[in-house]
Amino acid sequence: MDIQSLRIFKTVAEHGSISKAAKELNYAQSNITTRMQQLENSLQTVLFYRHNKGITLTAKGELLVTYADKIFRLLDETKQIMRDEEEPQGPLGIGSMETTAAVHLPAFLSSYHSAYPQVDLNLKTGPTSQHIEEVLNYKLDGAFVSGPLSHPDLIVKKVFKEELVLVGNLLLSQFLESERVGNLTLLVLHKGCFYREKFEHWLREEGVRPSKVMEFGSLDALMGCIAAGLGVTLLPLSIVQRYSHLEEVTYYPIPEKFSLVDTLFIYRADTTFSTPLIKFIEMFQEKRSSITS
Repeated sequence: MDIQSLRIFKTVAEHGSISKAAKELNYAQSNITTRMQQLENSLQTVLFYRHNKGITLTAKGELLVTYADKIFRLLDETKQIMRDEEEPQGPLGIGSMETTAAVHLPAFLSSYHSAYPQVDLNLKTGPTSQHIEEVLNYKLDGAFVSGPLSHPDLIVKKVFKEELVLVGNLLLSQFLESERVGNLTLLVLHKGCFYREKFEHWLREEGVRPSKVMEFGSLDALMGCIAAGLGVTLLPLSIVQRYSHLEEVTYYPIPEKFSLVDTLFIYRADTTFSTPLIKFIEMFQEKRSSITS
């Protein structure tokens, strides 16, 4: 099996047709047919079902597509790493929870951009579950998520702890009283948000069933509605302090078993790290060390 045959196979698989693949690659159709037969002989398996409308991948063909993607990605990473660059450059995709991006990352990202202006840094905010999936599927180079987390394909580094507090503009110490439970409205961020899951878990243990759950797409909108008295939420204390200008907003501590959560930085264990990601990790670790020392 050679790389060129694998590239031809990938093109045939994408088009579902040898004739269409031949047209795109500017090859004779007979040449592609021969290369695919040679590839099947080399692997000792059938990769395609051939029929009047074209071809369909077999189960082994689908599996080879997955491995081909990994092989081509590794080749690209190897070329990038082998280039003797004086300065990191190229794309870097980082995911982050919106709360982390709002409080902990702005100054760091500014410093990173100043140090490595040729890196095309893209920050994507969203819930923890989404970022884990996208790192695992190579759609993000790394991400800041909430833990605990353990996965055989991920490297997980603890970067700091957050203290979660109950937030609202009412007398929160009384919100679990029976006569008020029926009127409780939960204000939460997207599904997959770790803090939302923590909130719902805590309330279930307390035997509290909120009358309504309202979902928000942005932190600003959620905090504005908290200030207006629409309901309550669970957020890191660092976020509440950032919105200290909202005088109507108050907060109360919650049981410690629910209040302390780790913020983690994750990236794939099987990736050949790009220079931009290496520098990102090194620089962030230096920043955290200078703060905690």
